[in-house]
Amino acid sequence: ADCAILIIAAGTGEFEAGISKDGQTREHALLAFTLGVRQLIVAVNKMDTTKWSEDRFNEIVKETSNFIKKVGYNPKAVAFVPISGWHGDNMLEDSANMPWYKGWSRETKAGAVKGKTLLDAIDAIEPPSRP
Repeated sequence: ADCAILIIAAGTGEFEAGISKDGQTREHALLAFTLGVRQLIVAVNKMDTTKWSEDRFNEIVKETSNFIKKVGYNPKAVAFVPISGWHGDNMLEDSANMPWYKGWSRETKAGAVKGKTLLDAIDAIEPPSRP
């Protein structure tokens, strides 16, 4: 795979369970890196259950950045996108429910890449050079 999309539940308790020592979120990030997937997108889902909380999103970005760095990913090269899959927010079009969200930015070999939605993040994945 050229890229992995790590879906993280923003709900109270759900995120914490996922990144706990034996949590599946942590396990999936490690598995992707171990299998050679070097590009990562983090979608913070269920933002509707947090009442579209900027603080909750920022807390999750901070905690997730810490653990994906330990796995081997560079958090500055990862797009973090707050979404609600249930309502479709920030999936294909930017969401009016999160006016505080100004978009994601990530570093690439060619320079900074920016976008707002999950689709933008997927479109910004760099195809690796193949032998």
